[in-house]
Amino acid sequence: MSTINPNKVFNFYQEVSIPDSIRPFISNNETVQFGVKTVRDVAVFTDKRILVVDKQGLTGKKVEYYSIPFKSIVTYAVETAGTFDLDSEIKLMLSGGISIELKFFKDKNMNALLLKVYEVINNFVVG
Repeated sequence: MSTINPNKVFNFYQEVSIPDSIRPFISNNETVQFGVKTVRDVAVFTDKRILVVDKQGLTGKKVEYYSIPFKSIVTYAVETAGTFDLDSEIKLMLSGGISIELKFFKDKNMNALLLKVYEVINNFVVG
């Protein structure tokens, strides 16, 4: 797994089921909460981390897996969509000064998904 670049942005669209291709990357000691559709694949939220599958290249055969442990989150913020905005965001600051943006694109379920992701993060960080 390569190093996460600062200011990495992941785009989320809707809740989806967990593909079987992701199961080998889920540890036996973590529980899957739900999955979210990304641009070309999926992000999985467990009780311990966010696992984002990022297909790369024209064919999408090259895949990078980002693992974001909840324990590495130092601070986080939520930015909701305004009248003319197309997305809402959860901004994560991780230990080591890495920042991650989780963008939620506007549709009828955007706020529900944003709040679901926020609740998972908040429950781990705050308890």
